[in-house]
Amino acid sequence: MSTQHPDNVNPPFFASSPLLSGEDEIKEAYYVFSHLGCDEQMWDCEGKEVDNYVVKKLLANYKSFFQENILGEDYRLTLRVPNPTIEREEAKILLETLESIPRSYDTATLFYGMEVAPVFEVILPMTSSSTSLNRIYNYYKKFVVEKQNFSLGDVTIKEWIGEFKPQSINVIPLFEDYDGMLSAANITREYLDGKNIHHQRVFLARSDPAMNYGMISAIILNKIALQNFEELEKETGIRIYPIIGMGSAPFRGNLKPSNVDNVIKEYPNTYTFTLQSSFKYDHPPREVIRAVDKLKSKKPGKAHEIEAEVALEIMQKYCREYRRQVLKLADTINQVAKYVPKRRKRKLHIGLFGYSRSIGKVSLPRAITFTAALYSIGVPPEILGFNALSDKDIEHLHEIYINLEKDMLDALRYMNPDSPYLEDELHWKVKEHFQDIEYDIKHKKLVDDINKSLSLGQIRIIQTRILEAASLRRFLG
Repeated sequence: MSTQHPDNVNPPFFASSPLLSGEDEIKEAYYVFSHLGCDEQMWDCEGKEVDNYVVKKLLANYKSFFQENILGEDYRLTLRVPNPTIEREEAKILLETLESIPRSYDTATLFYGMEVAPVFEVILPMTSSSTSLNRIYNYYKKFVVEKQNFSLGDVTIKEWIGEFKPQSINVIPLFEDYDGMLSAANITREYLDGKNIHHQRVFLARSDPAMNYGMISAIILNKIALQNFEELEKETGIRIYPIIGMGSAPFRGNLKPSNVDNVIKEYPNTYTFTLQSSFKYDHPPREVIRAVDKLKSKKPGKAHEIEAEVALEIMQKYCREYRRQVLKLADTINQVAKYVPKRRKRKLHIGLFGYSRSIGKVSLPRAITFTAALYSIGVPPEILGFNALSDKDIEHLHEIYINLEKDMLDALRYMNPDSPYLEDELHWKVKEHFQDIEYDIKHKKLVDDINKSLSLGQIRIIQTRILEAASLRRFLG
């Protein structure tokens, strides 16, 4: 699944500017289908000007491709809608988006000369209850479709306007926070109850949980949720198809073309992986295509069995230390974040960190900018909180987190031992456990420049150095 997450250093060749927007994102959807081999494009309907005519534009602009490849069957377009419970200012965009689905159905049916549903699923971010899922499911059925039977006196709406199809849509829950991820299987079970549904896609975040609770916590939460989904499938007989949202930085998943095999081993029962902008645009196209082919050929297996109670105990003390260190660095993170370049023209929804009462009123940038800022000062976010772990904890984590050593070494390559923002205790702990660190000397010099410029208030070169460092890493954040 290609997504619109802006973690790329380099703009794609078809972009009219470094900030992708509107028509560029239409081109992007076509490009990932026709050239990269992606099966699916996630289309964000939150935090930006919504283009409800994406289906019409795709079919009109790339007629020959879509005549041979049916949108909705051979390729999927899946809408991510706002969550009205949390994003109140975006709430009515949800209704506009749901209303656009039957119109897209009519467009595709006319184009193909047969009935086709080009859009039949929506993703609900920050899902915390089955109620929020049912509201969307029921609103679509009762207020988008069933209104066709309403009489206007002389005719029904269906007789006047035509039929409204598809008759129902699938709602994919996206679980992003601690409670949501631990309750993900139960929430899904409640949602499925009483519905004639034979399979259900579920979406687990990997990036926001890392930002809110630390990378190791994100791994633990994902592994527990995946294990619980497998149990739900056995219990109900309903096929569960997990999606994991991953970026290219190890902190956000370490899903890059060169690391596909390791990611597959880490999450064996995952059916869909997100390919964010860095994966698509910061590597040679041939490498990207080979990696996409490898992901598509993957045969899902069984979830790893982990002892949830022990894992959560480790997570608790790790998370406390991670948050202490983040709060200590918060002012610097926010200062550096101003110079991290934008890559999409959008207003992103607030990070969950901003909602958390347990850390007071501290507000931080979204996960991509947060990650970029920390790499830019020589403190990769992957290492934060690591000093809270005992040798026994780390030994146990190796059983849970298969790629712990590899992911940490990938991140430590960009740690700057001379950074004034790196705590001594954390530095010693990391060096004690990972002795084969190969530092990127060019990256270190750029970070030295950034840190010196920050201390002297010389802001002009900071953005240039941030981009140069990101180019070496092949991801922004």
